[in-house]
Amino acid sequence: MTGEPSANQEPTPPSAEGGGVAAVVRRRFATVDTQVDRFSWLATAVVVAIAAIVRFVGLSSPKGKIFDETYYAKDAYGLISRGVEWNYKDNVPSYVVHPPLGKWLIGIGEWAFGYQDADSKVSVPGHLMTTAPEFGWRFSAAVIGTLSVLLLVRIGRRMFRSTVLGCAAGLLLALDGFHLVLSRAALLDIFLLFFVLAAFGALVLDRDARRRRWARALDDGLDPSQPGRAGRPPTGWRTWPWWRLAAGVLIGCACAVKWSALYFVPAFALLVLFWEVGVRRSAGVRRPWRDTLVDELPWLVLAGVLMLGTYLATWSGWLLTDDGYYRLASSYPGSRLSDRPVIGPLINLFEYHRAAYGFHAQLDDAHKYQSWPWQWLLLGRPVAFHYAGDGVCGAASCASEILLLGTPLLWWSFLPALVALVWLGVARRDWRAGAILLTVAAGLLPWFWFALDGRTMFSFYAAPAVPFLVLAVVYVLGALIAPAGGDVGAVAPLVPGDPSYERRLVGSIAAGAYVLLVALCFAYFYPIFVGRVIPYSDWLSRMWLDGRWI
Repeated sequence: MTGEPSANQEPTPPSAEGGGVAAVVRRRFATVDTQVDRFSWLATAVVVAIAAIVRFVGLSSPKGKIFDETYYAKDAYGLISRGVEWNYKDNVPSYVVHPPLGKWLIGIGEWAFGYQDADSKVSVPGHLMTTAPEFGWRFSAAVIGTLSVLLLVRIGRRMFRSTVLGCAAGLLLALDGFHLVLSRAALLDIFLLFFVLAAFGALVLDRDARRRRWARALDDGLDPSQPGRAGRPPTGWRTWPWWRLAAGVLIGCACAVKWSALYFVPAFALLVLFWEVGVRRSAGVRRPWRDTLVDELPWLVLAGVLMLGTYLATWSGWLLTDDGYYRLASSYPGSRLSDRPVIGPLINLFEYHRAAYGFHAQLDDAHKYQSWPWQWLLLGRPVAFHYAGDGVCGAASCASEILLLGTPLLWWSFLPALVALVWLGVARRDWRAGAILLTVAAGLLPWFWFALDGRTMFSFYAAPAVPFLVLAVVYVLGALIAPAGGDVGAVAPLVPGDPSYERRLVGSIAAGAYVLLVALCFAYFYPIFVGRVIPYSDWLSRMWLDGRWI
């Protein structure tokens, strides 16, 4: 399903007139490029504005550190002030088990708007302006959450060749309570989601660029049946897979937020290989798999090198100072490390990683908000970030909660959408269905394996898969709107008399009604996404599933 051609299109033999993949690529890109881009960006701006409003309004509330902000906000301030995570209360290095990039990004907001911590008696003003300290440590998450909506709009538009479907994807993500809560808290998972999605977007652009390269070569008379270099497009630094290399940097950034980004690396490599094989098969290459491996494996290796280099660069504060935990050979017993200036710190860093991995592998302590992977898409056990039973609400008793809960109607659509996506992807031989399914699998399936060992898990581990689950829903909506048997992205105007008019009209109404109902569902649960003080009875009415959400 991840191969070529796209929906309902068989490979066309190449011709001297530039047929085959050249004709297919010209036709597809004409669809993208001839759409009114001004309207596209205007529609995108509206969706992103909605996302920004619900993420930034009231960002400083509730006061104080909620859930794991107590760790990451403090670690972030240590990074921007000393270059490493630091325990200011005891004036010692902090032992942390996640890479630093997400905390560096949180620290940017603290640097800009100020930081305060009562436990360690640290209070510093912002370099740009001084606000409530909570705004400072939540600012970067809100920015990244908003930008991830922007990314999904443009990725969806690129994949489906439809501004309507791209904006639908962005709007559904903007109105997802799970994504909203992570965008309003100084946790790492929203940064992980962003970089994984950005890497995927770069690969989609790489796919388009490589197809254009083959199309130009075929137009210029390339005969792909020729052996060796004679049957391939010309090379040169201008034809390098720059977007693929950018994806390597971005996935390195994702790994530098949380190691779980590594699960996407083999999935993304498979996408590249499938897409490259697909374009060669469509062009008429005699041995598409062999030629793909010969041509593309070196680039994948280089992307891997860039990924590793990017990851190590995020540890520069730890490498360039002596303050970090485990930084010096004498920092822990039994060390046989040398004091050599380069290899010593790298070996120390390896030992640090081994110790952190041991912590994660043995993490099986019971927690009241832990959940199993098979519960996540069913919203079986969300995580309460904050709860207070006081405040002014005009009732005898009040409640304020921030619950990491997906918008129920949207999340309960994910499993049916995935089933439909498998059916549609196989029937239509659509690369988009395969790409979405593969990335969802990379984001969810590894956790089922770890569940066998009884490892402690939380629903926010599913965060990187959420944009791709939304794309699965939008794919199905596109199938409802498209002409019978037509491409998912063929969202053309409804014209009476068209053979598919009635079916498309019903599909369009159903798709629009679905998005509207998701918006209404989001509005109903909005108070418990942002910690608004409401009457206790109103709060209790939102605690569904026989109290599993309490």
